[in-house]
Amino acid sequence: MIAPKPHIAAMQSFALADLSAEPGVKVISLAQNESLSPPSPKALEAAKHAMTDASLYPDPDWADLPAAIAERHGLDADDILCSAGSMDVIAALIMAFCGPGDRVLSTAHGYGYFRTSAQFVQADYDAAPETDLTVDVDALLAMIQPTTRIVCVANPGNPTGTRIIRAELIRLRDAMPADVILLIDEAYAEFTDHLGEQMFDLVERGDTVVTRSFSKAHALAGQRIGWGLFPPSIGKHARKLLTAGGVTAVSCAAAAASMRDPGHVAAAVTKTSAIRDRFIASMNAIGIKTAPNHTNFALLQFSDVAERERADAAFRARGVIMRPMGGYGLPHTLRATIAADETMEMVASILTAWRTTES
Repeated sequence: MIAPKPHIAAMQSFALADLSAEPGVKVISLAQNESLSPPSPKALEAAKHAMTDASLYPDPDWADLPAAIAERHGLDADDILCSAGSMDVIAALIMAFCGPGDRVLSTAHGYGYFRTSAQFVQADYDAAPETDLTVDVDALLAMIQPTTRIVCVANPGNPTGTRIIRAELIRLRDAMPADVILLIDEAYAEFTDHLGEQMFDLVERGDTVVTRSFSKAHALAGQRIGWGLFPPSIGKHARKLLTAGGVTAVSCAAAAASMRDPGHVAAAVTKTSAIRDRFIASMNAIGIKTAPNHTNFALLQFSDVAERERADAAFRARGVIMRPMGGYGLPHTLRATIAADETMEMVASILTAWRTTES
């Protein structure tokens, strides 16, 4: 029998949502944080046009997508790396700068792919405690060791939905050793961009990387497209680990057009945030706790695991699939993607009726 490397054999596959339901039950997936709004019409048209050249390999420099990102955010296009989802640029960074004996540090409920990427290269993974489901800068600083190479912070967080302010991230960066990279993953940043606390300028220091995604606010999850802003001295090494031509021409075209249609994205964010806030209020009204949220989902907190399991069963009986967060150290919670108003009203009614039968 041909055996894999021991550390790969010992790994668990990166956990995805279980979308199974009873036979004959129509599935309503609220498990993967997909957009409730469609992509920009301009993105759809650009993708359609790009398909006319589908017989050709894609541009290894991602066509004009870095230019579109740079125009939108006032960045240098040469510092932008694109990949098949932000997961790939995260993995490339960790693989380029970590290995056996090194440590990757994140937080107790941080994005699970940070841990997975560390496991790829046999780096040790540490998780600092959070405070009220929110990144705690002092806890992170206390856990930095001489062998820590990268500190990973998702802001806003997944699955918590919470965020820390710009001043706290700057305080973290200032207090970290100069030879430790700070990775700020901003997959949900479009939901907080209106606050004016972008972190791109930290990259100019040469020790910080910021990653973003087109899967959430831009509604291009099916196109698998993400990007990162890198200092040149870091980006040149991460780029070596990205598959040449690994992002399709269709994805690049759609993403560039979406980036150049900020009004569409802003409208989608505003609509989603309003529905989210109404849904959270309805949950709070029936005694279901939620953390302060800055994303396109809500984290529903039940009294214990047994109650969460009963609620999950009530949803699944109606075909509503949410994501249990036991793998993130939150076994008493369900993460619910925000969908259209009528769907969230139905979800609220299911839970309200279930709470009535429970009492």
